[in-house]
Amino acid sequence: MKKLWSCLLAGLSLAACQAGGKKDLQAGTYQAKLHRKDGADIVFNFEVKDTAGRKVLYVLNATDRLLVDEVKVNNDSVFIKMPFFDSDFKAAIAKDGSLNGSWTRHLADKDVSIPFTAIPNTTERFPQYAPAKGNVNGRWSTWFIGKEKNDSSYAIGEFKQNGNTVHGTFLTSTGDYRFLDGIVSGDTLKLSTFDGSHAYLFTALINADGTLQGIFYAGIGDGKENWFARKDEAAKLPDETSLVTAKPGAGPLEFSFPDLNGNKVSLRDDRFKGKVVVVTLMGSWCPNCMDETNYLAEWYKKNHDRGVEIIGLAYERTTDFEKSKNSLNSFLHRFDVQYPVLITGVTPGDPEKAAKTLPQLTGIKGFPTTIFIDKKGNVSEVHTGFNGPGTGEHYEEFKYNFNRLIDKLLAE
Repeated sequence: MKKLWSCLLAGLSLAACQAGGKKDLQAGTYQAKLHRKDGADIVFNFEVKDTAGRKVLYVLNATDRLLVDEVKVNNDSVFIKMPFFDSDFKAAIAKDGSLNGSWTRHLADKDVSIPFTAIPNTTERFPQYAPAKGNVNGRWSTWFIGKEKNDSSYAIGEFKQNGNTVHGTFLTSTGDYRFLDGIVSGDTLKLSTFDGSHAYLFTALINADGTLQGIFYAGIGDGKENWFARKDEAAKLPDETSLVTAKPGAGPLEFSFPDLNGNKVSLRDDRFKGKVVVVTLMGSWCPNCMDETNYLAEWYKKNHDRGVEIIGLAYERTTDFEKSKNSLNSFLHRFDVQYPVLITGVTPGDPEKAAKTLPQLTGIKGFPTTIFIDKKGNVSEVHTGFNGPGTGEHYEEFKYNFNRLIDKLLAE
């Protein structure tokens, strides 16, 4: 009792005083940082909760709350396994409840780590040093410029600003950057996101002419690009159906790959004959694939009785079947996927992946790619990329167009 009283006087939590002074992972909201060597910390927030006698946390990015339910506390240490993308945190718990450790990504051929810290009872993402001197609301034509100045890519930034707070994303022809969260402080824009794969920081100066000019810090190495944006409400990306098509005269799509149990599955199987089939090219490493799988898994439960099937073709980071299977198992379990997912044995970085897996297509430009097959087995449309829930109205447009196309194919 005397020990408990002294702890309370010192302002420590009751949990920290239990079990002989054992430190605990405090409930509440944390400000977390991944510390890059160049000083460009990737900042994000997470919330810890006590649920049914165990710890869970939610990674917070704008309106997104990503549940992380594998959290283990042992003495003064915590281990947090992210639900996707094969990454985890290991950290020591200090007396004040702060965390100090590392975040590790387990890649196909190596592990890569970055120092990680987190401060409890801190809801802010970036300090709001000054009132906003600019407004970034709207649609922006954006160019990302690599180390070689002729190496550039185009995107569309979409931002919503309320006072200092900014939420938004970047749209590209192969998908979106998911939920970006940040501020405008004075004439500076800062946005970041973290989901276990994406670990991004965007900074930009709001120029006097209203343009944006800044740096994009990508990942846990030294990757960064300059970027420039100008407001353009008419900005457009290439039509998603134009990037990849079926080759003229190629005939029905043909493939045969094993499912997670090693059983070969083909479009020629009776299960798929005379049905509309959606084939999604995906990977457990791909955040946009996570968003698409979340949608397709629920959609399939409600609609497969109408004569629709879905097949996932997985392009994992390794050609090893068992390693690919392990990576996919937790991914598919999280979304309760009830349609077959097949392991192609081809990695996403393989430049000849289309020829090896789907020679009837003109190529594979990105993940996810979604192929719509009619009742006769012919390719009706191929959609490259995916606009997920972080894109707001574009996600709603995707759902509308997806259902309209399925209805059309079912009616044929």
